[in-house]
Amino acid sequence: MPNTPAMPPIMIDTPEKLNAVLPALLKEDSLAVDTEANSMYAYRERVCLIQISTQAQDLIIDPLAINDLSRLGTLFCDPKIEIIFHASEYDLMGLQRDYAFSVNNLFDTMIAARLLGYKQIGLANLLKDKFEITLNKNYQRADWGARPLSAEMIAYAAEDTRHLFGLRNCLRAELLEKDLWQLAQEDFKRASYISPAENNHRPCWQKAMGKNELTERQQILLNALCAARERLAEKFDRPLFKVMEDSVLLKISQAEPESMDELRECGLTENQARRFGKTILKAIMDSKQLPPVVVKQNQRHPGWYLKRMEKLKAWRKEKGEALGVESDIVLPKVYLHPLVEDRALSAEALARIMADSPYRLERYGEEILELLK
Repeated sequence: MPNTPAMPPIMIDTPEKLNAVLPALLKEDSLAVDTEANSMYAYRERVCLIQISTQAQDLIIDPLAINDLSRLGTLFCDPKIEIIFHASEYDLMGLQRDYAFSVNNLFDTMIAARLLGYKQIGLANLLKDKFEITLNKNYQRADWGARPLSAEMIAYAAEDTRHLFGLRNCLRAELLEKDLWQLAQEDFKRASYISPAENNHRPCWQKAMGKNELTERQQILLNALCAARERLAEKFDRPLFKVMEDSVLLKISQAEPESMDELRECGLTENQARRFGKTILKAIMDSKQLPPVVVKQNQRHPGWYLKRMEKLKAWRKEKGEALGVESDIVLPKVYLHPLVEDRALSAEALARIMADSPYRLERYGEEILELLK
């Protein structure tokens, strides 16, 4: 059954309150955790709320009000405490980015549901299916960086962790019944490792252009417009899309307007023209003196590589359909390139590549070797 604490959520918004609850949390065997961020409202997003539920109570921790959260990091990385998330990747990336937190004993209910072949893997879908619980989604797009938080927002935040214990118990039983517990443990462990975000060195005009073909002059202008938007977003602390959409930048780069009226014809609202128009027109003018942008070419693989990749992907798709799961459950993307790249793939090399998934190695290793001969 889902967890239903009798007490309302407890707000933790001072160092004293956090220190008061930590000793009890450190004694727990498992904790349900979620976070809320402000990516829809800020230039650089950050974690604005950390929700932690035990079997008995829900805690709402306000990291914007507490300067030192290091002891909370000690709690999360304790291997004796199971940390339950649903769809942990985004939360773990934020916690690592902002606070250098890591998790060493993860249970991800979304990963568990995917391993079991569930088609609807959202938390709301799973809770509705298992427990007839309907989650309130009124605050999905709320500004979690704004203060004060309303009582309704605090209650909403607690809902996403309160029922994770019951869902974990249900999915864990199904994993054990279907002999998938070892596989789940392997995938939970891999999901715990969050690599620092890789720098994307593509010119920003390439990121914004989509599939549009641009002349050299338009490429230069679009790159200058993207850089100007970046400066405006940082100045006004807004996400890029709330300064100007990519589609508008494309229209400007193609039309090369010289006046406010021409800017408006490219799709700028009155507010955007008033706040950003002069900066955009200056970027257009200055871009005439800029050199051509450097085009980053996509890596081209040889024919043998493409054929091996096609075979491997076709095999995992067929295997996934037979098992009733998505193809990446059979063989995650992380293994595809190293398996295909090694043209003389041996049993020893295969074991090295798939060392962190003994379950898949045992069940599919011989098939993969035979397939890629």
